[in-house]
Amino acid sequence: QVEVVESGGGLVQAGGSLRLSCEASGHILRINSMGWYRQAPGKQRELVAAIGESGSTSYADSVKGRIAISRDDATNTAELHLDRLKQEDTAVYYCHADGTIWAPDVRRFEVWGQGTQVTVSS
Repeated sequence: QVEVVESGGGLVQAGGSLRLSCEASGHILRINSMGWYRQAPGKQRELVAAIGESGSTSYADSVKGRIAISRDDATNTAELHLDRLKQEDTAVYYCHADGTIWAPDVRRFEVWGQGTQVTVSS
């Protein structure tokens, strides 16, 4: 089994910065992609940022220019930095990871975190 634990989030003032961390644990052989999605009330879950094994990144248009995602394969962690926060960034942010585990046998995995609330105040 693989699980991810998210940290960060909370109440942040508009114009401020946010850092979210995600750590994956378990019998992980390799992680293909780690990323962050968010879901605002009444809206569908959307990709915010993702980073692949090669370090390639994908960002939502709504956050481009004020976001960065990084990963550390030694610790199976990913960090998200979001600057110049806006009220529309308010949402529950979910960490996502997919890859391969080695036990009980070699197989693919995909896992979601429980989510962390980010609220941007005016």
